[in-house]
Amino acid sequence: MPDTMSSEAAQAVMPALREAIREAASLALPHFRPGEQTRARIWSKAGGSPVTEADVAVDAFLKVRLSQIVPAAAWLSEETRDDSGRLGADLVWIVDPIDGTRAFLSGHPDWSIAVGLLSAGQPVVGIVHAPASGHFYEAVAGAGARRDDVPIAVSACTDLPGARVTGPKPMIERLARGLTREGVEPDFVRIDRVPSLALRVARVAEGAIDVGLVSSDARDWDLAAADLILREAGGSVCDLAGRRTVYNRNNPVHGELVAVSEGLLAPVIAALTA
Repeated sequence: MPDTMSSEAAQAVMPALREAIREAASLALPHFRPGEQTRARIWSKAGGSPVTEADVAVDAFLKVRLSQIVPAAAWLSEETRDDSGRLGADLVWIVDPIDGTRAFLSGHPDWSIAVGLLSAGQPVVGIVHAPASGHFYEAVAGAGARRDDVPIAVSACTDLPGARVTGPKPMIERLARGLTREGVEPDFVRIDRVPSLALRVARVAEGAIDVGLVSSDARDWDLAAADLILREAGGSVCDLAGRRTVYNRNNPVHGELVAVSEGLLAPVIAALTA
């Protein structure tokens, strides 16, 4: 397979990719206890964030399977030591074996497995699987976005009053203050924060949420797969200058971002930066 990927080639890897992610989910689900603390082994990484034996098992499994599906692709994952060789690669797997680990270990259903494939620095394949609900969100660049094989699209909402907003509380409060400064009543609907960032973005893509706010320090693996799904559904993940997110940089860490439809991008950014 060449080191760049056509839409046809991307479509061709999807069946094997779906099957690999289903198998990966089967490794995690026995450790997930709905509404209860996991019995999986837990330890803390540098910086204090938790990791479980399920994260590690899923990561190791996917590294082998995805390398078989696209052997030319480099690798970037939350649970694997970074290899700078990815910076010179045209194809890169971007993987979060369990996005929303704290939700997973506490029995909250909103955790996911997120897998994206970059070609020439842009996502061309993205899957976000929510094993607790069984939902599959997916996209191939240029081919639209789907949930469980049904096409999805962002909501038609273009005004912040009445919009459904989720994300970190400080950003939601800034959004409200910005609207007030603009003379607009901040009467948007506050939706409980979705612990998995990939799922938060995917729910904007399916129109269940209008605005997804993202605080600083998100990583490529939190975003790349879901960002493609959102792009194909009529939105994008952008910074507060309206620029689309760039992936596979030397430091894969991002500042504050918004996940919105194209129709809401300008008013959201204006309110956040007012």
